[in-house]
Amino acid sequence: MDLATIIGILFGSFIVGLAIFLGGELQTFADLPSALIVIGGASAATFVRFPLSNVFSALVLGGKVAFTHRKLEPRMLIDEIAELADIARKQGPLGLETAEVDHEFLAKGVQYIADGYDAAFIRDALEKERDLMLERLQDGQRIFKAIGDAAPAFGMIGTLVGLVAMLANMDDPSKIGPSMAIALLTTLYGAIIANLVCLPIADKLELKSNIEDVNLSLILDGVLQLRDAKSPNLVREMLTSYLPEHHRSDLVEATA
Repeated sequence: MDLATIIGILFGSFIVGLAIFLGGELQTFADLPSALIVIGGASAATFVRFPLSNVFSALVLGGKVAFTHRKLEPRMLIDEIAELADIARKQGPLGLETAEVDHEFLAKGVQYIADGYDAAFIRDALEKERDLMLERLQDGQRIFKAIGDAAPAFGMIGTLVGLVAMLANMDDPSKIGPSMAIALLTTLYGAIIANLVCLPIADKLELKSNIEDVNLSLILDGVLQLRDAKSPNLVREMLTSYLPEHHRSDLVEATA
């Protein structure tokens, strides 16, 4: 579970709610027409820009990444791949069939080795799997960013609608208040949806994509080295390029 996302959304909502409470009644800031303009308009604009199936997939993926994102350190992957290299060196490729591998991408590569596929096939299959996985994350990032861009825009549209309605009913004081509420609350709703939910999740998806790109490329190289029956120490040495500079010496010292 990603506590940062939960804490950020809850704390942001609390701050906004507290400011509203201190400035007046909460029900004053609840307006259904304003919510319909912002949420409905942003959703409609997103449906126009992207295929419907992609939008729903992105919403599921965004929620999953935002609330369950767990960063996997490259050093952990290097240690696991080195252990697998030790198994393969002692027991041969078939010994990898009984190895317990948590990472789905790494498990698929290990299974390819155990099944006896050649290096070219393994490289092509894993590269395709990696590229498709990164593409899904990038699609999700683009869709959440699109929603984050559209929400404030429709907030401004709602403001114009409210102002027009207010000016058209200046002779009827009872209609000025609801029209002014639409004019102001649509901008508020659009800003909150964009800056507290959609744009932060888009940034988290982009971060997840960058992390996964490094991790999956590391695994791909590690699997190919397993396929070539490289020694554990050589596997560690060749994969240290994926580590930040200040972590490389620590890994070398730990394996010395």
